Amino acid sequence: MDDKEALRVGAAVRRRRRSLGLTLAAVATRSGLSVPFLSQIENERARPSARSLDRVAEALETTTARLRAAADSARAVDVVRVGEGEGVRRVVRGRHQLSALEFTGELDLGREFQHRNDELMYVVQGAAEVEAEGQAYRLEQGDTLFLSGGVRHRWRATMPGTRLLVVAVAEHVDATFDPRR
Repeated sequence: MDDKEALRVGAAVRRRRRSLGLTLAAVATRSGLSVPFLSQIENERARPSARSLDRVAEALETTTARLRAAADSARAVDVVRVGEGEGVRRVVRGRHQLSALEFTGELDLGREFQHRNDELMYVVQGAAEVEAEGQAYRLEQGDTLFLSGGVRHRWRATMPGTRLLVVAVAEHVDATFDPRR
């Protein structure tokens, strides 16, 4: 692991720890590493050895490869220009914690979807009809529709030139339930 990668893994460690609802003390107990050292890792003031990172990953119920992959996307800046893609275009490239697609035109994908994580639909322009949980919803420009993970749904654009933005928690992310909500 080079210095740049080692320094960037801290944000990924913190996100993973928080997603599991763990304290630094709990991770310290699980990993056998000290709370101050873990804090320094998360704040990118310490570079964990390969063995220490293995212990942290195990304590966080993941792998070092996943932590490194999350570190790679931790500070990504990427601009996707308007002309990149027709019909369906990715507005977030790569493997991140969210996925975002823009659908343009009178699309009817003709199938039902069910994703394990949350999703948000936003009508940028035009209109769409969404069927979810046995209810029909008509969305017009500026409307949003939230679907929690597991909700079966289908949708279709109902006007020419409709632009629908779909943002979702990425399928490769294990979204967790927060009992405090």
